[in-house]
Amino acid sequence: MGQGKLVRDNIPQLITADGKKPITRTLEQEEYLQELDRKLDEEVAEYQSDKSLEEMADVLEVLFAICEARGHSVEELMVVRDEKREKRGGFAQRIFWIGNE
Repeated sequence: MGQGKLVRDNIPQLITADGKKPITRTLEQEEYLQELDRKLDEEVAEYQSDKSLEEMADVLEVLFAICEARGHSVEELMVVRDEKREKRGGFAQRIFWIGNE
């Protein structure tokens, strides 16, 4: 058996439905935060390799889980995103900063 990894909530049921017996445990909060950070790295790497909409959704799901695990709501996250976008803009204009004179 490998070292394991954080998986989506329905994965054990899917493994059982496939005729196998999953071995799982529930993480303590600090472990959960660490594993979410690892999962984010994993999902970003998969997105970088694939560039698919499905991989983007996986990254977003992990970000939402991190937000909630750290005591914030997704709504709060979106408010902060909107505030930053209002003040500093987004990335639609594709501006690449080189430096200052």
